[in-house]
Amino acid sequence: MNPTENPHPSADAHPSAGLAPLTGHSLLAGREVPGTGAPWHAVAAATGEPFGPPYRDASPEQVAGAARLAAADARAFRALPPERRAGFLDACAEEIEALGDALLELAARETGLTPSRLAGERGRTCGQLRLFADLVRSGTALGARIDSGPSGTDVRLRRVPLGPVAVFGAGNFPLAFSVAGGDTASALAAGCPVVVKAHPAHPGTGEAVARAVTAAAARTGVPAGVFSLLVGRGHEVGLALVGDPRIAAVGFTGSRTGGLALVAAGQARAVPIPVHAEMSAVNPVIMLDGALAEPDRAAEGYVASLTNGAGQFCTNPGLLLLPAGPAGDAFLAAVARTLKAVEGQVMLTPDITRAYTEGVRRWAAVPGVREAARGTAGPGPYAPAPAVLTCDATTYAAHEDLTGEVFGAAGLVVRWSGTEELLRLLEGLEGQLTATLHGTGADRTTALKLLPVLEELAGRVLWGGWPTGVEVCHAMVHGGPWPATSSPATTSVGTLAVERWLRPVCYQSFPDALLPDELRTRAAAG
Repeated sequence: MNPTENPHPSADAHPSAGLAPLTGHSLLAGREVPGTGAPWHAVAAATGEPFGPPYRDASPEQVAGAARLAAADARAFRALPPERRAGFLDACAEEIEALGDALLELAARETGLTPSRLAGERGRTCGQLRLFADLVRSGTALGARIDSGPSGTDVRLRRVPLGPVAVFGAGNFPLAFSVAGGDTASALAAGCPVVVKAHPAHPGTGEAVARAVTAAAARTGVPAGVFSLLVGRGHEVGLALVGDPRIAAVGFTGSRTGGLALVAAGQARAVPIPVHAEMSAVNPVIMLDGALAEPDRAAEGYVASLTNGAGQFCTNPGLLLLPAGPAGDAFLAAVARTLKAVEGQVMLTPDITRAYTEGVRRWAAVPGVREAARGTAGPGPYAPAPAVLTCDATTYAAHEDLTGEVFGAAGLVVRWSGTEELLRLLEGLEGQLTATLHGTGADRTTALKLLPVLEELAGRVLWGGWPTGVEVCHAMVHGGPWPATSSPATTSVGTLAVERWLRPVCYQSFPDALLPDELRTRAAAG
Protein backbone atom coordinates (compact mmCIF):
# COMPACT_ATOMS: atom_id res chain seq x y z
CA MET A 1 0.00 0.00 0.00
CA ASN A 2 1.23 3.46 -0.84
CA PRO A 3 2.04 5.23 2.46
CA THR A 4 -0.04 8.20 1.35
CA GLU A 5 -3.11 6.04 0.60
CA ASN A 6 -5.92 6.28 3.15
CA PRO A 7 -6.73 2.71 4.34
CA HIS A 8 -10.10 3.90 5.66
CA PRO A 9 -12.03 5.74 2.93
CA SER A 10 -13.98 8.74 4.05
CA ALA A 11 -17.71 8.57 4.57
CA ASP A 12 -17.80 11.90 2.75
CA ALA A 13 -16.86 10.20 -0.54
CA HIS A 14 -19.58 10.37 -3.17
CA PRO A 15 -22.11 7.55 -3.13
CA SER A 16 -22.67 5.31 -6.12
CA ALA A 17 -25.23 6.50 -8.65
CA GLY A 18 -28.24 4.62 -9.95
CA LEU A 19 -29.47 1.05 -9.91
CA ALA A 20 -27.01 -1.50 -11.32
CA PRO A 21 -28.31 -4.48 -13.31
CA LEU A 22 -29.58 -7.26 -11.06
CA THR A 23 -27.80 -10.62 -11.03
CA GLY A 24 -29.92 -12.81 -8.74
CA HIS A 25 -26.83 -13.68 -6.69
CA SER A 26 -26.16 -13.69 -2.97
CA LEU A 27 -23.63 -11.18 -1.65
CA LEU A 28 -21.07 -12.58 0.79
CA ALA A 29 -18.88 -9.90 2.35
CA GLY A 30 -19.09 -7.83 -0.84
CA ARG A 31 -18.55 -10.74 -3.22
CA GLU A 32 -21.20 -11.97 -5.68
CA VAL A 33 -21.91 -15.68 -5.20
CA PRO A 34 -24.36 -17.53 -7.49
CA GLY A 35 -26.66 -19.90 -5.66
CA THR A 36 -26.92 -23.60 -6.39
CA GLY A 37 -30.66 -24.32 -6.06
CA ALA A 38 -33.30 -24.55 -8.77
CA PRO A 39 -33.92 -21.23 -10.58
CA TRP A 40 -36.88 -19.03 -9.65
CA HIS A 41 -37.91 -15.47 -10.44
CA ALA A 42 -39.44 -12.39 -8.91
CA VAL A 43 -43.18 -12.13 -9.54
CA ALA A 44 -45.08 -8.98 -10.49
CA ALA A 45 -47.66 -8.55 -7.73
CA ALA A 46 -50.35 -7.11 -10.01
CA THR A 47 -50.26 -9.89 -12.62
CA GLY A 48 -48.48 -12.88 -11.09
CA GLU A 49 -46.02 -12.88 -14.01
CA PRO A 50 -42.34 -13.74 -13.40
CA PHE A 51 -39.66 -11.24 -14.40
CA GLY A 52 -36.03 -10.34 -13.84
CA PRO A 53 -32.96 -12.56 -13.55
CA PRO A 54 -33.14 -16.11 -12.23
CA TYR A 55 -32.49 -16.48 -8.52
CA ARG A 56 -31.01 -19.61 -6.96
CA ASP A 57 -31.04 -20.40 -3.26
CA ALA A 58 -27.74 -20.20 -1.42
CA SER A 59 -26.15 -23.56 -0.65
CA PRO A 60 -25.49 -24.78 2.93
CA GLU A 61 -21.80 -24.06 2.33
CA GLN A 62 -22.61 -20.48 1.30
CA VAL A 63 -24.79 -19.97 4.37
CA ALA A 64 -21.95 -21.22 6.57
CA GLY A 65 -19.53 -19.00 4.65
CA ALA A 66 -21.56 -15.87 5.34
CA ALA A 67 -21.71 -16.70 9.05
CA ARG A 68 -17.98 -17.47 9.11
CA LEU A 69 -17.10 -14.16 7.44
CA ALA A 70 -19.34 -12.28 9.87
CA ALA A 71 -17.73 -13.97 12.87
CA ALA A 72 -14.22 -13.33 11.52
CA ASP A 73 -14.84 -9.56 11.33
CA ALA A 74 -17.01 -9.22 14.45
CA ARG A 75 -14.25 -8.13 16.84
CA ALA A 76 -12.76 -5.68 14.37
CA PHE A 77 -16.18 -4.14 13.82
CA ARG A 78 -17.01 -3.75 17.50
CA ALA A 79 -13.58 -2.16 18.04
CA LEU A 80 -14.19 0.62 15.52
CA PRO A 81 -14.49 4.10 17.01
CA PRO A 82 -18.10 5.25 17.30
CA GLU A 83 -17.66 7.85 14.58
CA ARG A 84 -16.55 5.19 12.09
CA ARG A 85 -19.57 3.00 12.78
CA ALA A 86 -21.89 6.02 12.67
CA GLY A 87 -20.34 7.09 9.37
CA PHE A 88 -21.08 3.65 7.95
CA LEU A 89 -24.77 3.95 8.89
CA ASP A 90 -24.95 7.43 7.35
CA ALA A 91 -23.29 6.10 4.20
CA CYS A 92 -25.86 3.29 3.98
CA ALA A 93 -28.61 5.92 3.88
CA GLU A 94 -26.76 7.92 1.21
CA GLU A 95 -26.20 4.88 -0.99
CA ILE A 96 -29.87 3.87 -0.78
CA GLU A 97 -30.95 7.39 -1.71
CA ALA A 98 -28.52 7.35 -4.64
CA LEU A 99 -30.40 4.40 -6.17
CA GLY A 100 -33.05 6.95 -7.12
CA ASP A 101 -36.57 6.32 -8.34
CA ALA A 102 -35.50 3.13 -10.12
CA LEU A 103 -35.49 1.43 -6.72
CA LEU A 104 -39.07 2.55 -6.06
CA GLU A 105 -40.23 1.38 -9.49
CA LEU A 106 -38.65 -2.03 -8.93
CA ALA A 107 -40.16 -2.37 -5.45
CA ALA A 108 -43.58 -1.28 -6.77
CA ARG A 109 -43.51 -3.96 -9.45
CA GLU A 110 -42.49 -6.66 -7.01
CA THR A 111 -44.91 -5.74 -4.20
CA GLY A 112 -47.86 -3.87 -5.72
CA LEU A 113 -47.22 -0.98 -3.32
CA THR A 114 -47.45 2.47 -4.85
CA PRO A 115 -44.31 4.48 -5.65
CA SER A 116 -45.54 7.27 -3.35
CA ARG A 117 -45.96 4.85 -0.44
CA LEU A 118 -42.50 3.42 -1.19
CA ALA A 119 -40.98 6.91 -1.35
CA GLY A 120 -42.20 7.47 2.20
CA GLU A 121 -40.86 4.12 3.24
CA ARG A 122 -37.46 4.92 1.75
CA GLY A 123 -37.44 8.14 3.77
CA ARG A 124 -38.23 6.17 6.91
CA THR A 125 -35.49 3.64 6.11
CA CYS A 126 -32.84 6.28 5.64
CA GLY A 127 -34.15 8.30 8.58
CA GLN A 128 -33.80 5.39 10.98
CA LEU A 129 -30.30 4.61 9.69
CA ARG A 130 -29.33 8.19 10.51
CA LEU A 131 -31.15 8.04 13.85
CA PHE A 132 -29.04 5.05 14.84
CA ALA A 133 -25.92 6.82 13.58
CA ASP A 134 -26.70 9.66 15.99
CA LEU A 135 -27.26 7.13 18.78
CA VAL A 136 -23.85 5.58 18.14
CA ARG A 137 -22.18 9.00 18.24
CA SER A 138 -23.88 9.82 21.53
CA GLY A 139 -22.43 6.73 23.24
CA THR A 140 -25.63 6.21 25.24
CA ALA A 141 -26.46 2.83 23.67
CA LEU A 142 -23.66 1.18 25.64
CA GLY A 143 -25.32 2.12 28.92
CA ALA A 144 -22.07 2.94 30.74
CA ARG A 145 -22.32 3.01 34.57
CA ILE A 146 -19.60 3.82 37.06
CA ASP A 147 -20.46 2.86 40.60
CA SER A 148 -19.20 1.45 43.88
CA GLY A 149 -20.73 -1.36 45.89
CA PRO A 150 -21.68 -1.12 49.59
CA SER A 151 -18.10 -2.03 50.53
CA GLY A 152 -16.62 0.63 48.28
CA THR A 153 -15.56 -1.77 45.51
CA ASP A 154 -15.14 -0.06 42.14
CA VAL A 155 -17.81 -1.46 39.79
CA ARG A 156 -18.35 -0.36 36.21
CA LEU A 157 -20.72 -1.61 33.50
CA ARG A 158 -21.15 -1.35 29.77
CA ARG A 159 -23.01 -3.37 27.16
CA VAL A 160 -21.13 -5.31 24.47
CA PRO A 161 -22.34 -6.72 21.13
CA LEU A 162 -23.66 -10.28 21.09
CA GLY A 163 -22.01 -11.11 17.76
CA PRO A 164 -23.31 -11.84 14.25
CA VAL A 165 -27.07 -11.32 13.83
CA ALA A 166 -29.33 -13.05 11.29
CA VAL A 167 -32.04 -10.73 9.94
CA PHE A 168 -35.15 -11.89 8.06
CA GLY A 169 -36.74 -9.15 5.98
CA ALA A 170 -40.49 -8.55 6.06
CA GLY A 171 -42.67 -9.00 2.98
CA ASN A 172 -44.92 -6.01 3.67
CA PHE A 173 -42.14 -3.42 4.11
CA PRO A 174 -39.55 -4.08 1.38
CA LEU A 175 -37.37 -1.20 2.60
CA ALA A 176 -38.08 -0.18 6.20
CA PHE A 177 -38.30 -3.73 7.62
CA SER A 178 -36.09 -5.52 5.15
CA VAL A 179 -32.44 -5.65 4.09
CA ALA A 180 -31.45 -2.28 5.57
CA GLY A 181 -34.46 -1.90 7.84
CA GLY A 182 -34.75 -1.46 11.57
CA ASP A 183 -33.29 -4.83 12.60
CA THR A 184 -30.23 -4.35 10.40
CA ALA A 185 -29.75 -0.71 11.41
CA SER A 186 -30.03 -1.42 15.14
CA ALA A 187 -27.75 -4.48 14.97
CA LEU A 188 -25.07 -2.55 13.07
CA ALA A 189 -25.41 0.32 15.55
CA ALA A 190 -24.82 -2.18 18.37
CA GLY A 191 -21.60 -3.32 16.68
CA CYS A 192 -22.96 -6.64 15.40
CA PRO A 193 -22.30 -7.94 11.87
CA VAL A 194 -25.48 -8.79 9.96
CA VAL A 195 -26.37 -11.64 7.62
CA VAL A 196 -29.70 -10.94 5.90
CA LYS A 197 -31.90 -13.66 4.47
CA ALA A 198 -33.61 -11.86 1.57
CA HIS A 199 -37.40 -12.03 1.34
CA PRO A 200 -38.49 -13.95 -1.79
CA ALA A 201 -41.43 -11.61 -2.42
CA HIS A 202 -39.09 -8.77 -3.41
CA PRO A 203 -35.69 -10.29 -4.25
CA GLY A 204 -34.65 -7.58 -6.68
CA THR A 205 -35.33 -4.81 -4.18
CA GLY A 206 -33.38 -6.77 -1.59
CA GLU A 207 -30.43 -7.22 -3.90
CA ALA A 208 -30.37 -3.54 -4.85
CA VAL A 209 -30.41 -2.40 -1.22
CA ALA A 210 -27.79 -5.00 -0.28
CA ARG A 211 -25.51 -3.59 -2.94
CA ALA A 212 -26.01 -0.13 -1.42
CA VAL A 213 -25.01 -1.39 2.04
CA THR A 214 -22.00 -3.18 0.54
CA ALA A 215 -20.95 0.03 -1.23
CA ALA A 216 -21.29 1.95 2.04
CA ALA A 217 -19.03 -0.55 3.80
CA ALA A 218 -16.40 -0.17 1.08
CA ARG A 219 -16.63 3.64 1.19
CA THR A 220 -16.13 3.81 4.94
CA GLY A 221 -13.54 1.07 5.36
CA VAL A 222 -15.80 -1.19 7.42
CA PRO A 223 -14.70 -4.86 7.41
CA ALA A 224 -16.45 -6.59 4.52
CA GLY A 225 -17.74 -9.49 6.63
CA VAL A 226 -19.96 -7.07 8.54
CA PHE A 227 -22.72 -7.50 5.93
CA SER A 228 -23.91 -10.34 3.71
CA LEU A 229 -27.13 -11.16 1.84
CA LEU A 230 -28.37 -14.70 1.23
CA VAL A 231 -30.92 -15.58 -1.45
CA GLY A 232 -33.49 -18.16 -0.36
CA ARG A 233 -37.05 -18.93 -1.38
CA GLY A 234 -37.79 -21.93 0.86
CA HIS A 235 -37.18 -22.61 4.53
CA GLU A 236 -33.82 -24.35 4.20
CA VAL A 237 -31.62 -21.25 3.92
CA GLY A 238 -33.22 -19.52 6.91
CA LEU A 239 -33.13 -22.56 9.17
CA ALA A 240 -29.50 -23.27 8.24
CA LEU A 241 -28.62 -19.67 9.08
CA VAL A 242 -30.32 -19.75 12.48
CA GLY A 243 -28.69 -23.10 13.21
CA ASP A 244 -25.17 -21.93 12.45
CA PRO A 245 -23.20 -21.80 15.74
CA ARG A 246 -21.61 -18.46 14.80
CA ILE A 247 -24.96 -16.64 14.65
CA ALA A 248 -25.63 -15.03 18.05
CA ALA A 249 -29.17 -13.65 17.65
CA VAL A 250 -32.03 -13.37 15.15
CA GLY A 251 -34.40 -10.59 14.08
CA PHE A 252 -37.60 -11.55 12.25
CA THR A 253 -40.78 -9.80 11.09
CA GLY A 254 -43.47 -11.92 9.49
CA SER A 255 -46.06 -14.61 10.03
CA ARG A 256 -46.63 -16.47 13.26
CA THR A 257 -45.84 -19.78 11.57
CA GLY A 258 -42.48 -18.52 10.35
CA GLY A 259 -41.61 -16.80 13.62
CA LEU A 260 -42.42 -19.83 15.75
CA ALA A 261 -40.32 -22.05 13.47
CA LEU A 262 -37.31 -19.78 13.96
CA VAL A 263 -37.87 -19.53 17.71
CA ALA A 264 -37.89 -23.33 17.89
CA ALA A 265 -34.73 -23.53 15.77
CA GLY A 266 -32.95 -21.01 17.99
CA GLN A 267 -33.90 -22.91 21.14
CA ALA A 268 -32.93 -26.31 19.66
CA ARG A 269 -29.28 -25.34 19.23
CA ALA A 270 -26.58 -26.67 21.53
CA VAL A 271 -26.22 -23.06 22.67
CA PRO A 272 -29.69 -21.45 22.39
CA ILE A 273 -29.87 -17.91 21.07
CA PRO A 274 -32.48 -15.13 21.33
CA VAL A 275 -34.90 -14.93 18.40
CA HIS A 276 -36.66 -11.57 18.37
CA ALA A 277 -39.72 -12.38 16.24
CA GLU A 278 -42.49 -9.90 15.54
CA MET A 279 -45.52 -11.95 14.52
CA SER A 280 -49.25 -11.50 14.00
CA ALA A 281 -51.69 -9.25 15.88
CA VAL A 282 -55.25 -7.97 15.52
CA ASN A 283 -54.57 -4.71 17.41
CA PRO A 284 -57.90 -4.10 19.15
CA VAL A 285 -59.53 -0.68 18.91
CA ILE A 286 -62.06 0.08 21.66
CA MET A 287 -64.77 2.60 20.89
CA LEU A 288 -66.21 4.09 24.06
CA ASP A 289 -69.54 5.92 24.12
CA GLY A 290 -68.10 9.40 23.75
CA ALA A 291 -66.26 8.47 20.56
CA LEU A 292 -69.52 7.85 18.71
CA ALA A 293 -70.86 11.42 18.85
CA GLU A 294 -69.49 12.03 15.33
CA PRO A 295 -69.99 8.66 13.58
CA ASP A 296 -68.97 9.83 10.10
CA ARG A 297 -65.66 11.22 11.30
CA ALA A 298 -64.91 8.12 13.37
CA ALA A 299 -65.80 5.84 10.45
CA GLU A 300 -63.52 7.74 8.07
CA GLY A 301 -60.56 7.30 10.41
CA TYR A 302 -61.28 3.60 10.89
CA VAL A 303 -61.68 2.83 7.19
CA ALA A 304 -58.56 4.81 6.27
CA SER A 305 -56.48 2.87 8.79
CA LEU A 306 -58.04 -0.48 7.88
CA THR A 307 -57.47 -0.15 4.12
CA ASN A 308 -54.15 1.70 4.06
CA GLY A 309 -51.66 -0.29 1.99
CA ALA A 310 -54.30 -2.97 1.31
CA GLY A 311 -54.41 -3.53 5.07
CA GLN A 312 -50.99 -5.20 4.99
CA PHE A 313 -49.63 -3.63 8.17
CA CYS A 314 -48.73 -5.54 11.30
CA THR A 315 -50.58 -2.78 13.21
CA ASN A 316 -53.75 -2.99 11.10
CA PRO A 317 -56.90 -2.54 13.25
CA GLY A 318 -58.24 -6.04 12.63
CA LEU A 319 -60.56 -6.03 15.66
CA LEU A 320 -62.85 -3.17 16.68
CA LEU A 321 -64.89 -3.40 19.88
CA LEU A 322 -68.06 -1.33 19.51
CA PRO A 323 -70.86 -0.61 22.00
CA ALA A 324 -74.22 -2.21 21.25
CA GLY A 325 -77.08 0.23 20.71
CA PRO A 326 -78.14 3.04 18.36
CA ALA A 327 -74.86 4.99 18.51
CA GLY A 328 -72.88 1.90 17.52
CA ASP A 329 -75.41 1.18 14.77
CA ALA A 330 -74.88 4.69 13.39
CA PHE A 331 -71.12 4.16 13.37
CA LEU A 332 -71.46 0.87 11.46
CA ALA A 333 -73.78 2.54 8.95
CA ALA A 334 -71.19 5.26 8.41
CA VAL A 335 -68.50 2.59 7.94
CA ALA A 336 -70.66 0.94 5.27
CA ARG A 337 -71.09 4.24 3.40
CA THR A 338 -67.38 5.05 3.61
CA LEU A 339 -66.08 1.62 2.67
CA LYS A 340 -68.41 1.32 -0.32
CA ALA A 341 -66.35 4.01 -2.06
CA VAL A 342 -63.02 2.27 -1.39
CA GLU A 343 -61.43 0.16 -4.12
CA GLY A 344 -59.25 -2.81 -3.29
CA GLN A 345 -55.51 -2.47 -3.81
CA VAL A 346 -53.03 -4.97 -5.23
CA MET A 347 -51.77 -7.22 -2.46
CA LEU A 348 -48.16 -8.21 -1.99
CA THR A 349 -48.34 -11.67 -3.55
CA PRO A 350 -50.94 -13.92 -5.15
CA ASP A 351 -50.66 -16.27 -2.16
CA ILE A 352 -51.45 -13.44 0.26
CA THR A 353 -54.49 -12.54 -1.85
CA ARG A 354 -55.75 -16.10 -1.66
CA ALA A 355 -55.19 -16.25 2.10
CA TYR A 356 -57.09 -12.97 2.54
CA THR A 357 -60.07 -14.19 0.53
CA GLU A 358 -60.16 -17.48 2.43
CA GLY A 359 -59.90 -15.67 5.77
CA VAL A 360 -62.87 -13.42 5.05
CA ARG A 361 -64.90 -16.45 3.96
CA ARG A 362 -63.93 -18.26 7.16
CA TRP A 363 -65.24 -15.40 9.27
CA ALA A 364 -68.45 -15.15 7.24
CA ALA A 365 -69.14 -18.87 7.66
CA VAL A 366 -69.39 -18.60 11.46
CA PRO A 367 -73.01 -18.58 12.67
CA GLY A 368 -73.89 -15.17 14.08
CA VAL A 369 -71.45 -13.27 11.85
CA ARG A 370 -72.77 -10.94 9.15
CA GLU A 371 -71.20 -8.64 6.62
CA ALA A 372 -71.45 -5.01 7.73
CA ALA A 373 -69.60 -3.26 4.90
CA ARG A 374 -67.72 -4.03 1.70
CA GLY A 375 -65.74 -2.02 -0.80
CA THR A 376 -65.19 -2.86 -4.46
CA ALA A 377 -62.52 -5.07 -5.97
CA GLY A 378 -59.69 -3.30 -7.76
CA PRO A 379 -58.48 -4.09 -11.28
CA GLY A 380 -56.82 -7.43 -11.89
CA PRO A 381 -57.03 -10.68 -9.96
CA TYR A 382 -55.04 -9.63 -6.90
CA ALA A 383 -56.88 -6.57 -5.58
CA PRO A 384 -59.78 -7.99 -3.53
CA ALA A 385 -62.49 -5.82 -2.01
CA PRO A 386 -61.98 -4.66 1.59
CA ALA A 387 -64.59 -5.98 4.00
CA VAL A 388 -65.94 -5.43 7.53
CA LEU A 389 -67.89 -8.16 9.31
CA THR A 390 -69.63 -7.99 12.69
CA CYS A 391 -70.90 -10.20 15.51
CA ASP A 392 -71.75 -9.95 19.20
CA ALA A 393 -69.42 -10.68 22.09
CA THR A 394 -70.91 -14.10 22.81
CA THR A 395 -70.34 -15.26 19.23
CA TYR A 396 -66.79 -13.96 19.23
CA ALA A 397 -65.90 -15.70 22.50
CA ALA A 398 -67.40 -19.01 21.32
CA HIS A 399 -65.58 -19.32 17.99
CA GLU A 400 -61.79 -19.57 17.82
CA ASP A 401 -61.93 -19.03 14.04
CA LEU A 402 -62.78 -15.39 14.72
CA THR A 403 -59.78 -14.64 16.93
CA GLY A 404 -56.93 -14.94 14.43
CA GLU A 405 -55.56 -12.33 12.08
CA VAL A 406 -56.80 -12.03 8.51
CA PHE A 407 -53.89 -10.24 6.85
CA GLY A 408 -55.29 -7.49 4.66
CA ALA A 409 -58.09 -4.95 4.62
CA ALA A 410 -60.53 -7.06 6.66
CA GLY A 411 -62.00 -5.89 9.94
CA LEU A 412 -64.11 -7.68 12.51
CA VAL A 413 -66.41 -5.51 14.65
CA VAL A 414 -67.53 -7.09 17.93
CA ARG A 415 -70.45 -5.47 19.76
CA TRP A 416 -70.27 -5.28 23.57
CA SER A 417 -72.79 -4.38 26.27
CA GLY A 418 -71.43 -2.91 29.48
CA THR A 419 -67.94 -2.44 30.87
CA GLU A 420 -67.77 -5.91 32.41
CA GLU A 421 -68.40 -7.64 29.09
CA LEU A 422 -65.82 -5.38 27.44
CA LEU A 423 -63.27 -6.28 30.12
CA ARG A 424 -63.94 -9.99 29.61
CA LEU A 425 -63.36 -9.58 25.88
CA LEU A 426 -60.05 -7.83 26.43
CA GLU A 427 -58.86 -10.28 29.05
CA GLY A 428 -59.51 -13.13 26.61
CA LEU A 429 -57.26 -11.70 23.89
CA GLU A 430 -53.72 -12.78 23.11
CA GLY A 431 -50.77 -10.40 23.37
CA GLN A 432 -50.92 -7.56 20.84
CA LEU A 433 -48.66 -4.97 19.28
CA THR A 434 -51.15 -2.18 19.92
CA ALA A 435 -54.38 -1.40 21.75
CA THR A 436 -56.34 1.79 21.06
CA LEU A 437 -58.95 3.69 23.05
CA HIS A 438 -61.37 6.18 21.52
CA GLY A 439 -63.45 8.31 23.83
CA THR A 440 -63.89 11.69 25.50
CA GLY A 441 -63.47 13.10 28.98
CA ALA A 442 -66.88 11.66 29.84
CA ASP A 443 -65.40 8.16 29.38
CA ARG A 444 -62.63 8.73 31.91
CA THR A 445 -63.95 6.28 34.52
CA THR A 446 -64.26 3.47 31.97
CA ALA A 447 -60.88 4.26 30.42
CA LEU A 448 -59.16 4.06 33.82
CA LYS A 449 -60.67 0.60 34.36
CA LEU A 450 -59.45 -0.58 30.96
CA LEU A 451 -55.96 0.89 31.00
CA PRO A 452 -54.31 -1.67 33.36
CA VAL A 453 -55.64 -4.46 31.14
CA LEU A 454 -54.39 -2.75 27.99
CA GLU A 455 -50.94 -2.25 29.50
CA GLU A 456 -50.73 -6.01 30.05
CA LEU A 457 -52.12 -6.71 26.58
CA ALA A 458 -50.03 -4.55 24.24
CA GLY A 459 -46.68 -2.88 23.70
CA ARG A 460 -48.17 0.42 22.50
CA VAL A 461 -51.39 1.94 23.85
CA LEU A 462 -53.01 4.76 21.86
CA TRP A 463 -55.66 7.32 22.74
CA GLY A 464 -57.85 8.77 20.02
CA GLY A 465 -55.70 7.70 17.08
CA TRP A 466 -55.24 4.69 14.82
CA PRO A 467 -52.52 2.09 15.16
CA THR A 468 -51.16 2.16 11.60
CA GLY A 469 -48.26 4.54 11.25
CA VAL A 470 -45.38 3.79 13.64
CA GLU A 471 -43.20 6.75 14.56
CA VAL A 472 -39.44 6.13 14.43
CA CYS A 473 -38.19 7.86 17.56
CA HIS A 474 -36.52 7.25 20.91
CA ALA A 475 -39.71 6.49 22.86
CA MET A 476 -41.43 4.18 20.34
CA VAL A 477 -42.30 0.59 21.23
CA HIS A 478 -43.15 -1.73 18.36
CA GLY A 479 -43.46 -5.00 20.21
CA GLY A 480 -45.75 -6.69 22.66
CA PRO A 481 -46.52 -9.77 24.75
CA TRP A 482 -46.47 -13.26 23.30
CA PRO A 483 -47.53 -14.18 20.64
CA ALA A 484 -47.42 -10.72 19.05
CA THR A 485 -43.69 -11.08 19.58
CA SER A 486 -41.36 -13.64 21.06
CA SER A 487 -39.59 -10.95 23.12
CA PRO A 488 -42.10 -8.91 25.14
CA ALA A 489 -39.43 -6.75 26.77
CA THR A 490 -38.09 -5.36 23.49
CA THR A 491 -39.02 -3.25 20.47
CA SER A 492 -38.14 -3.49 16.79
CA VAL A 493 -38.66 0.24 16.12
CA GLY A 494 -36.99 3.15 17.89
CA THR A 495 -33.55 3.44 19.43
CA LEU A 496 -34.40 1.04 22.26
CA ALA A 497 -34.18 -1.68 19.58
CA VAL A 498 -30.40 -1.63 19.88
CA GLU A 499 -30.60 -3.30 23.29
CA ARG A 500 -31.70 -6.58 21.67
CA TRP A 501 -28.18 -7.07 20.30
CA LEU A 502 -26.21 -6.13 23.43
CA ARG A 503 -25.49 -7.75 26.79
CA PRO A 504 -24.15 -6.13 29.97
CA VAL A 505 -20.61 -6.79 31.20
CA CYS A 506 -19.43 -5.66 34.63
CA TYR A 507 -15.78 -4.65 35.24
CA GLN A 508 -14.81 -4.88 38.91
CA SER A 509 -11.70 -3.30 40.43
CA PHE A 510 -10.00 -2.77 37.06
CA PRO A 511 -7.13 -0.31 36.70
CA ASP A 512 -8.13 2.65 34.58
CA ALA A 513 -5.64 1.83 31.82
CA LEU A 514 -7.30 -1.54 31.15
CA LEU A 515 -10.86 -0.29 31.04
CA PRO A 516 -12.76 0.43 27.81
CA ASP A 517 -12.58 4.09 26.86
CA GLU A 518 -16.14 4.92 27.89
CA LEU A 519 -15.56 3.52 31.41
CA ARG A 520 -12.28 5.23 32.21
CA THR A 521 -12.33 7.81 34.97
CA ARG A 522 -11.17 10.60 32.68
CA ALA A 523 -14.01 9.80 30.24
CA ALA A 524 -16.53 9.98 33.06
CA ALA A 525 -15.04 13.23 34.31
CA GLY A 526 -15.12 14.71 30.81
